[in-house]
Amino acid sequence: MLATSVQEHDGRQAGAGKRALVTGVSGFTGAYVVDELKKSGYRVFGAIGAGQPAAADQLAVDLCDAQAVAAMVEHVRPDVVVHLAAISFVAHADVDVIYRVNIGGTRNLLAALAASAHPCSRVLLASSANIYGNADVGLIEETQPAAPANDYAVSKLAMEYMARLWMDRLPIIIVRPFNYTGVGQDERFLLPKMVAHFRRRSPTIELGRLAIARDFSDVRTVAACYRRLIESGTPGEAYNICSGRSVSLQAALEMLGEIAGYRIEVHVNPAFVRANDVITLAGSNAKLRSAIGEFDPVPLASTLRWMYEA
Repeated sequence: MLATSVQEHDGRQAGAGKRALVTGVSGFTGAYVVDELKKSGYRVFGAIGAGQPAAADQLAVDLCDAQAVAAMVEHVRPDVVVHLAAISFVAHADVDVIYRVNIGGTRNLLAALAASAHPCSRVLLASSANIYGNADVGLIEETQPAAPANDYAVSKLAMEYMARLWMDRLPIIIVRPFNYTGVGQDERFLLPKMVAHFRRRSPTIELGRLAIARDFSDVRTVAACYRRLIESGTPGEAYNICSGRSVSLQAALEMLGEIAGYRIEVHVNPAFVRANDVITLAGSNAKLRSAIGEFDPVPLASTLRWMYEA
């Protein structure tokens, strides 16, 4: 089933007169990508989950329903596509859903785009830096061999391989975002959970390994990089989306302690410690910079303050 509500948008700048389709628009990243594209002049259509109420320029569709996806594509006739829809929580309980949505849903979208008479100039697919696994290198480049360590990462790597079957028919760009955060991210994720505890001035918090270090970016930076890639990225290529430096959870706790003005007591919960946890993940953004030009990643301390004060 497909539901839609349409509203005119006066396009200007790089996207003037162009139509963009963003899947997963009701998720954390979607709103920021929509805002970024609209600022650049695109008229943005957002795909949301089937059964959800559709607002202006939104379409409710089940990506696992090939006919509904084809109807959505024919309705929008997009010039560019940003495919964000996915099961993105690594510890999601239903593994079958992870694979069906992340691989099958993506294939349905690519098949519909390839069959459409209206050509796209770019199709950006959001993969994940989780495909690299626990790589024992300083900064991970796009040439690093994949070594996925959980079902989510396996599903994203499989999606990438599947997408390559369509690259002779579609101008596909793959992005591999490292960890990123910001206002609106679900508290199931570590940094929003930590921020929420400090905002409530909780005396204690339960976490897993504090030594885990991640390359954290601000969601607004990520959205801007996506927009710039659909305008200047090379089809057939994969790009890391990252800051180029890693920060441990312990360091993030200390940043929040300074922002909130108190220190929280940490209890390590063994249930939050997974045997296949990736300990350190940091990426090289050299290839990204060569494609879109220079950009200034927002420091994590600034992002955490934005989240804390929101």
